[in-house]
Amino acid sequence: MIPQKQQNKSLSSSQSGFTIIESLVAIIVVSILLIGIAPVIVLAVGVRVQARRVERATEAAKTYIDGIRSGAIDAPTSIVGTAPTLTQGSSILLNDAPPPTSGSLTCTTSSDYCPTPATVYCINLDETGGCQVDSASDLVVQGFRSATLATGAIANDPARGYRLGVRVYRANGFSDSTDFKKNTPTANVTQSASSGTLGDRKAPLVEMTTDIAPTGNFNGSYSNWCDRLRSTRTLPTTSNCR
Repeated sequence: MIPQKQQNKSLSSSQSGFTIIESLVAIIVVSILLIGIAPVIVLAVGVRVQARRVERATEAAKTYIDGIRSGAIDAPTSIVGTAPTLTQGSSILLNDAPPPTSGSLTCTTSSDYCPTPATVYCINLDETGGCQVDSASDLVVQGFRSATLATGAIANDPARGYRLGVRVYRANGFSDSTDFKKNTPTANVTQSASSGTLGDRKAPLVEMTTDIAPTGNFNGSYSNWCDRLRSTRTLPTTSNCR
């Protein structure tokens, strides 16, 4: 009896591996998925970067204000509005002050007022000292205050107390001569923390105002608070604020 040879069973198609066509189709599908989610990833990264930038700007503004209140930082020399009179208080609105002059920034010392322009204060946030126009991290704080009465030969004496205005800009906004922006009664240009873009280098990251109390011999002086906060409208000769 002749034994029959057992024939090898051919491998099923499920065990034969991917064909070239199947591999190409898989690559195409993955590419389409990546193209679809790429904008979402970019938007999420942009929102995170912008939110962090606004957060740092807010911290910079608060640090500047705290420094002025404690006396560690000198009062800003930029004066806005008119000094109070017997019938009117000092006038200052945040949008009264012009933005800083663009096109030139000289800040070789961190945490100090810059030589150019002299109205801004350097907040260094990178490894290089001072603030540079090619830095993506450095911030500058623009400070300005309301006019006050003179004390002897001291015009606009900051010891009498004043209203302080603060704007925070990106240092790299000084890299060209395009004008900086500021808020107006009809247009708010402050950058949003939820913006998915890289933001506007010419627009302020933060704007705020606060009151600085009288110091020294004027500490606790109600009349100085009254002069500053009194309505700017024309009042009777005898103000009911006193």
